[in-house]
Amino acid sequence: MSPFSAKPTLTGDLVLLRPVTEDDVPALMPVLGDPEVTRLTGSHTAFDEPALRAWYGSRGAADDRLDLAVVERATGRVVGEAVLNEWDPGNESCAFRIALGPGAAGRGLGTEATRLIVGHAFGALGLYRVWLEVYAFNPRARRAYEKAGFTAEGVLRGALLWEGERVDATVMSVLAPEWAAARG
Repeated sequence: MSPFSAKPTLTGDLVLLRPVTEDDVPALMPVLGDPEVTRLTGSHTAFDEPALRAWYGSRGAADDRLDLAVVERATGRVVGEAVLNEWDPGNESCAFRIALGPGAAGRGLGTEATRLIVGHAFGALGLYRVWLEVYAFNPRARRAYEKAGFTAEGVLRGALLWEGERVDATVMSVLAPEWAAARG
């Protein structure tokens, strides 16, 4: 059985991360369709409701990744998603990504969600390395990742073509010993 087979609920002060389901599609459509979210995540995909329902309806059975809804505890609203994917079991590594909708930025929701899911990757899943890519036009996210313990490793030059412009992506990671040392 894969460590990604278990779909946990992770609780913080501001957010609750829980398994995403097909029922979350109405809340996630505005997030995934928001022009600023698509730009900051570099997504060229236009999502339609039937495709999203099929995708999120299948996440519970996925044993190679973990897709969690980010729920704001104060309101009970789904404000985004946090994902561990690109699992590399031989190297005890995976990628991380997060997308939060309009109105969720700047309130600590993403920082806490990041800490919860990355903490789960190291504590419960026993991973050694969690990595991500952040685009050059998203300095706010980069600062949040640095606050959570991620370190820049290098730059993928011209990794994204966005509206005719080439945009660099910085690869960042955090290692289990760094994570443990930062949390005492």
